[in-house]
Amino acid sequence: MSNRHLSRTIAMQTLYQWDFLGNDQKDINAMLAFNREEFASNFDDGGFAEELVAGVLANQKEIDELIAQFAPHWPLESLTLVDRNILRLGIYELKLSPNVPSKVAINEAIELAKGFGGGSSGKFVNGVLGAIYKDMVEKNQLKDVDKSGEAGSGSAGEDKKKEEEQIPAPTPSESEAE
Repeated sequence: MSNRHLSRTIAMQTLYQWDFLGNDQKDINAMLAFNREEFASNFDDGGFAEELVAGVLANQKEIDELIAQFAPHWPLESLTLVDRNILRLGIYELKLSPNVPSKVAINEAIELAKGFGGGSSGKFVNGVLGAIYKDMVEKNQLKDVDKSGEAGSGSAGEDKKKEEEQIPAPTPSESEAE
């Protein structure tokens, strides 16, 4: 597991706890420290997990609006906590994190969904993030890192750029909120 993937796992676990416990940001640093110790003691990612959590929380309203727009058949509150927070993390990296290539953001979110979500979570996350990416392309809103064709995310190229076929956002009959 790459360092960046481990950081994303720690960030996702922290966002899951934060959401489960009622969105109280006063304890977020303690949750992050606990998850870092639990999953990767003595691990230094240069603050990447903290950056991800802070970025999602700072942009939560915009991110949640994008989920509602691109997964219209799935009200935010009906999504599982895991899927909801993987989408939040993926959307933050896809749209708002300037150093993470879009395809890396999508692939990493899919891998988290496959590892932590239900049987259809990977396809669901792929569909939602793929639809957002398609919208970004159509509106010429790609990030500079995408336009330059860089494969890495600015951290010694740890992230692998994987091409995955983008599928349209699923409808309730194609996916289930577990």
